[in-house]
Amino acid sequence: MSYFSELISTIFERRYQKALSLEADDRATSDLCEALLSSHGEVSGVTLARNLLDRYGAMSQDEKAAFFEFMKHGLEINPDDVISTLDAYKAKPSKGTYRAFASACEPQRQELARRLNQVPGATGQLVQMRKDLLDMMKERPDLEPLDVDFRHLFASWFNRGFLVLRPIDWASPADILEKIIAYEAVHEIDSWNDLRRRLKPTDRRCFGFFHPAMADEPLIFVEVALTKGVPSSVQDLLADERDEIDAEDADTAVFYSISNCQAGLAGISFGNSLIKQVVSDLSKDLPGLSTFVTLSPIPGLNTWLDGTDLDTLKVADNQALAAHYLLEAKRSDGMPYDPVARFHLGNGALVHDVHAEADTSPNGRNQSNGTMVNYLYDLSQISQNHEQFVGEKTVVASAAVKTLSGLVTPKS
Repeated sequence: MSYFSELISTIFERRYQKALSLEADDRATSDLCEALLSSHGEVSGVTLARNLLDRYGAMSQDEKAAFFEFMKHGLEINPDDVISTLDAYKAKPSKGTYRAFASACEPQRQELARRLNQVPGATGQLVQMRKDLLDMMKERPDLEPLDVDFRHLFASWFNRGFLVLRPIDWASPADILEKIIAYEAVHEIDSWNDLRRRLKPTDRRCFGFFHPAMADEPLIFVEVALTKGVPSSVQDLLADERDEIDAEDADTAVFYSISNCQAGLAGISFGNSLIKQVVSDLSKDLPGLSTFVTLSPIPGLNTWLDGTDLDTLKVADNQALAAHYLLEAKRSDGMPYDPVARFHLGNGALVHDVHAEADTSPNGRNQSNGTMVNYLYDLSQISQNHEQFVGEKTVVASAAVKTLSGLVTPKS
């Protein structure tokens, strides 16, 4: 089967290479888009898509803005068609009237993206295109409808069924290891030796989600420490001279860093599935593991403190203040202020413990005065915790954290 798979792959690769070897098309970008949308031949469609992607890659910021303008206005839905086809479907529901309505509701830019994606390697280029759009939307919120279409497509293209969980270790290809260093977003990896300490020891693990269309690009990865007991300091976890233990002797798996790698996939959730899959795999491989926790930053704490009138609070120590923040600081919609808290609580974890002086790096000081939190993934309570959080916006926490939070109360 391997031989025939490689043979078929080679045939298709040569076919695409032949199609892509044609000369570049000098028509206007909008004309190329219209031609691609109306093309019926596979080879001609691939050629047009390749020319468009190459042209986009060479565009200036102003040219990209003009391209997004065209996609927004030139490839938009026709509201009158939507209304008329809906009326026809209401009057006579059928396969034909429903198809006409569904077609009218979908802007042509979605089909353009699908046709661009038929080129080998195009998926990563479209992810980069969305990153450009998100950057531009900071100054151009009028382009937001275009991002709705990108999110709709990416939510389908990158759903869990297409993702592949791969272990990443010291023997992984160098280009993957380089990307782990570059994409690490929680605790900076400052050297190859630092990376080696995180990946090579028997009590360390790293897992990443990959997509077949972007096989050499991790989408998200998690770093795991296997320990005895729940840790209270990231310095201890990452220390140069720490004592390594045998993986089979560990009773706790600690998720101490989760990094999203592709800015163009912002808002497409992978972390929930990643953690659950890693917990499942580790439980099978190491049945001695009984506790699954994070050692997480509290990135919103100091920002929240800056906007809080501290004179109205009886402030105890950093642990108590952080516990109060995690349990009580809410946005206007009733959800926790802290983004990491929203993520883990939404996954069904609970606030297990809070630790002062847990991250003494400059970033840790700036974010939360060095305080960190353990979120506990109790496998027997995940579903119940998730329902409480999503349905009632309840922050589930241990008795110890609730006690700490109670030490910070408004003055009478």
